[in-house]
Amino acid sequence: MQAAEQKPFWNFPNAIWLGNETTQVVLCPDAGGRVLEYALHGTNVLGLDPKEKEWTPELKDFVPSAGRFDVGPEQLIPQRDELWRGEWVGEITGERSARMISQPHAQTGVQLVREFELAEQGSRLTCTQTIRNITENRTVEWCHWSRTFAVGGGRAYVPVTEPSRFPHNYVQYKSGGWLNMRPRDPQIRERDHMIEILGPLEFPKLGMDSMSGWFAYHAPNDLLFVKRFPTFPDRVYNEVAGLSMSIWYPQDRPVIELEPIGPRERLGPGEEASFTETWFLVERPFPADPDAVDLGELRRLVDRLSEG
Repeated sequence: MQAAEQKPFWNFPNAIWLGNETTQVVLCPDAGGRVLEYALHGTNVLGLDPKEKEWTPELKDFVPSAGRFDVGPEQLIPQRDELWRGEWVGEITGERSARMISQPHAQTGVQLVREFELAEQGSRLTCTQTIRNITENRTVEWCHWSRTFAVGGGRAYVPVTEPSRFPHNYVQYKSGGWLNMRPRDPQIRERDHMIEILGPLEFPKLGMDSMSGWFAYHAPNDLLFVKRFPTFPDRVYNEVAGLSMSIWYPQDRPVIELEPIGPRERLGPGEEASFTETWFLVERPFPADPDAVDLGELRRLVDRLSEG
């Protein structure tokens, strides 16, 4: 499929499909304003739960999967089911572009707008979330929080930048919300100024303060998934540990969560702020041996994607 059209996907009646010769994107305004499919040559990199085939509007407590977006910070933001899994309004805005708009949400004081555009050629997908203060008399302070599920079983790569506030360039969340500032985990290592996450973790949530503006995930279905996003060294990141990105890689679920985090947006009534992620997919055989990965070549590949 090429161009854009609105037609059902599974039980989601108002899905929006964007496509070019190689890449297909399916958006879901019916439940959570998400991306259900981001596929290169028919292979989806997103962790889409097959249980969602049974979705109906009456399922108020289902857990959204695949290409999820959110607002944070995680420990401070109120419950927001209307934004997280509620109904959004979707519209096609161009030949390969679309917009989804959330319901107004009184507790957070915001309405969210998500805009997506697929390149005419190749896999480049721009994903922009706008946080809009809809209140009449209060300032809100939230941040962009992406919570994308990709298929599990692969390896994640996060560039290290200096300075870092963390002795090992990342922190690991443990039971009870305790932050381990000096974690040691056999599935995590640093090599050539790159944090490598080699598999699922006993304590699955990691946080980084890297200002690199990208990370990559090599899925076992031979797709390399790259996210690029802006970073702001001189601004406040209002997650508890001041994170610019997070990875969640559990042992008991077949997914990994890839999470760019934006800086604090302090918005007065009627003000808004936007944050853009740019996604890429590259077909690349998944190596059995993690030591076979040339991290310098990975950096060069990401640079070429960005230039293109």
